[in-house]
Amino acid sequence: MVSRVRVWLNRTYAENVFFMDQLRRNPSDRAVEIHVTHGDPDSPVLAAADTAELEPEGLSPAAYVEFALDQCVRRGIDVFVPRLHQAAVVAHRAEFEAAGTALLAPPPEAVAVFQDKVVAYEALQALGVPVPPWWRVRSADELVTAVEELEAGGHRACFKPASGAGGVGFRMITRSPFSLTHLTGFPSPYVPLDLVVGALRQADEPVDWLVMPRLEQPEVSVDCLTGPDDRVRMAVGRTKNGRRRGFTLHERWLEPARRIAENFGLHYLSNIQFRMYGDTPVLMDVNTRPAGGLHQLSLCGVNAPWAAVRLALGEDPGEVAPPFLGQDYTVVSGPRPLRPVSLPPHREEDTGPLLSALPSPGGSVTTNGVASGADQPSTAQVLPL
Repeated sequence: MVSRVRVWLNRTYAENVFFMDQLRRNPSDRAVEIHVTHGDPDSPVLAAADTAELEPEGLSPAAYVEFALDQCVRRGIDVFVPRLHQAAVVAHRAEFEAAGTALLAPPPEAVAVFQDKVVAYEALQALGVPVPPWWRVRSADELVTAVEELEAGGHRACFKPASGAGGVGFRMITRSPFSLTHLTGFPSPYVPLDLVVGALRQADEPVDWLVMPRLEQPEVSVDCLTGPDDRVRMAVGRTKNGRRRGFTLHERWLEPARRIAENFGLHYLSNIQFRMYGDTPVLMDVNTRPAGGLHQLSLCGVNAPWAAVRLALGEDPGEVAPPFLGQDYTVVSGPRPLRPVSLPPHREEDTGPLLSALPSPGGSVTTNGVASGADQPSTAQVLPL
């Protein structure tokens, strides 16, 4: 009898409820139990897990490693997929292996390169991978210089933190003065240059930004699966152009992604993103972790999470090629259940009777006879176009 596989995801994205679903629906028909820890009690990944715990707050990276090792021992974890404090965790790979846990993450050298976008861009340029022009900015004067050089070349300037994940902190510079146009409709990523400069001059400490031209669509996000032998087993591109999304196996995207994964040892699952700089595809970002949209490859008949877990367990899945490319699709929101919890206690200044809040049989919170969907937050689902 084949034993079940115990997988742990720490403080992962809400979209990884689908990552978890794919592990359970694996083509090997292997029993998988999933442990999840998170800092947010209302994260849907906690409800989707077989076992779950809230993570302690305020731990240093070193203390978090001790917490993680304890989790692996107590829970009998076979494969750990670290997101929070990934760099600290992978630096202790030998200790996790001694506890019987395989880390589904690259080695510390690879993680270190891509923690800082400037270090990453310099390393990628040396490898011959096209990157956009960029400036590292720490002051208002440096920002103005970078913006003026970009505008002189006919480009719109944007900036983002030199270290960070996703689109956090991304803004586009405009010369338009602040007006009511900035206060109508939905919030915009555009910020007037004079306001940014003013904020920088008043700041108590310097920023650390990467300033670069605004890159054009399509955005192509290549999901890679690479073994500890540095050989890429899977490379599939997911395209994004406005609302429309699709898939590609064109070598203009896959070849540089494979080169990056192989040369930098991006073992297991990584995500390498490109956009257009004029007519040239250039690298935008490299993530040393599974992408939140990785599950979308299921539309191509690929179960990438399970292939990665097999690889971490020492079972080579071989070449993972999509048997077909799924049709174009879009992403919409859908409900996912949460763990049942009561409403927080009322504050002293609250007036009126305190209404009961008990989970109803359907999982929603019922207050004064009115069902609320507040405990059913949306996570992304895919629909064909």
